[in-house]
Amino acid sequence: MNLKSLLFGSAAALVAVSAAHAADAVVVAEPEPAEYLRICDVYGSGYFYIPGTETCLRIGGYIRVDIGAGDTGTFNGVNHVPDQMGKGTHSTWKTLARLQLNTSTGQETELGTLKTFTMTRFNFSNSSGDYSDPDDTGPLLPGTKWQAGNKNVTLTTAWIQLGGLRVGKADTAFDSFVDYAGNVIQDTLIPYGGFDTNMVRYYFEGGNGFSAVGSLEQGSNDGSGDNSIDSYVPNVVGGVKYKQSWGTVTAVGAYDSNFEEWAGKVRVDVAVAQGFDLFVLAGYGTDRNAPRNFFKEWGGNWAIWTGGSYAVTERTSLNAQVSFDGSKNLALAANVKHDVRPGFQITAEVDYLRVGSKDSFNWTSAVKKSNLGGILRFQRTF
Repeated sequence: MNLKSLLFGSAAALVAVSAAHAADAVVVAEPEPAEYLRICDVYGSGYFYIPGTETCLRIGGYIRVDIGAGDTGTFNGVNHVPDQMGKGTHSTWKTLARLQLNTSTGQETELGTLKTFTMTRFNFSNSSGDYSDPDDTGPLLPGTKWQAGNKNVTLTTAWIQLGGLRVGKADTAFDSFVDYAGNVIQDTLIPYGGFDTNMVRYYFEGGNGFSAVGSLEQGSNDGSGDNSIDSYVPNVVGGVKYKQSWGTVTAVGAYDSNFEEWAGKVRVDVAVAQGFDLFVLAGYGTDRNAPRNFFKEWGGNWAIWTGGSYAVTERTSLNAQVSFDGSKNLALAANVKHDVRPGFQITAEVDYLRVGSKDSFNWTSAVKKSNLGGILRFQRTF
């Protein structure tokens, strides 16, 4: 057999083997086409469709750093802290580092828009207040409130809304419907109501700038007392609002079922000029069964909050608030806010609180008659 015959024979054999195994060949399936994220602009910027659904999702939040010093406000400077070297006591900074994560979803249904919203906060800080050793023995006690550390994770908001009906956890409509108070950090030096609550709420949009709200609420322990409802009777909140280009008028009323007390607030916002806004918020509440309750947390029957905001430039604004109540408590807050760049803001604020009566020390964060403090805030929003 010559070489030529050998080559032809080998080729024929290979063809025969290939033909014999052709019926057993493995067929590889075509890969599924990848489903890339689709932008959803129906509910605003930042939303995208969850793959495989018609639900739009947005994830956002902020990182915040607060540095506080002095006597007054939510972020008090810590006073009378023991020296680690045993050389008496002194004051130190109050600091807070926070991560807040928000989620929003939206989907159109035959019953209206189905929405959800959550807000969760993670904090690392030292608490305000004086150090106290109950045994007065001198050694530093572990876990004392003035020491910095991780704080509890807080679920600030978690609700479901279909059309105008909203259920879940949120701030009480007594505060949120009137848009809280001024554009300052310490807007609650004289408090204007409780915050956290579970609720069943309905919003009504009437057109032409008119809207209304009705809310059945549970209340919560906000630090000034046990203000969760103690029966099947809920707290009740109702309000109306009229908004036009010149400003807004809002009125809201509330019934506290624990103490069977009533409270109400009226707010007027006026757009004086481009970038210049003023507001006045007035509150009144009954105190037959309790001097304060979940809604009327100010001193005496009445209180007033007023202030405004002025845009110095496109990036810098001045904000101020003055408040006064029936117990002669007086509070001042003023700040400068500057947008270093979109999404990154620095705020410097000065706060003052004069306590008008002895009983006010039981519910304010004041440590003396006249209290002065300040906060420097850095915030990156995303």
